[in-house]
Amino acid sequence: MANWGVTKYGSGVLRNVAQPVEEITDEIRQIVNDMLDTMYAADGVGLAAPQIGIPKRIIVIDTDPSDPSSKPIILINPQVLEKEGQVSAEEGCLSIPDVRETIKRAEKVTVEALNLDGKKVRIEATGLLARVLQHEIDHINGTLFIDHLSRLKQQLIKRQLKTSFEKA
Repeated sequence: MANWGVTKYGSGVLRNVAQPVEEITDEIRQIVNDMLDTMYAADGVGLAAPQIGIPKRIIVIDTDPSDPSSKPIILINPQVLEKEGQVSAEEGCLSIPDVRETIKRAEKVTVEALNLDGKKVRIEATGLLARVLQHEIDHINGTLFIDHLSRLKQQLIKRQLKTSFEKA
């Protein structure tokens, strides 16, 4: 098990469309385990492979990590099939620390993917799970949550992030 640390805003891997996983191998299983370790260590509820520098279409989610009976969701090559409604809620991102903004997302989503056994799964989700699914699938498509904001708001955040990087 390894905590890779989370790739931060400004890294090119966060802006690229991730490559599909062609075969679920022991290497892919190890990446998933490392992603889970990294997500839990960072107190996150979701993580996409590009967030640890790996340009693969893999996401992991655990919307209730404090519950020992909660099982993480592992999705390989996920895609959103359907979206319904719209709801606004505050979001943050492990790759963009200290930034939280209200984002509009679909209220309900249907997602299809492969599980770690290579079996096709379909998830219909609302609430936090729907939001996290959309957020993490955005990551594997090279989109960040701040991209859903107005151009002015994006410029303000980018300026704030640049100032933070210069001080670090």
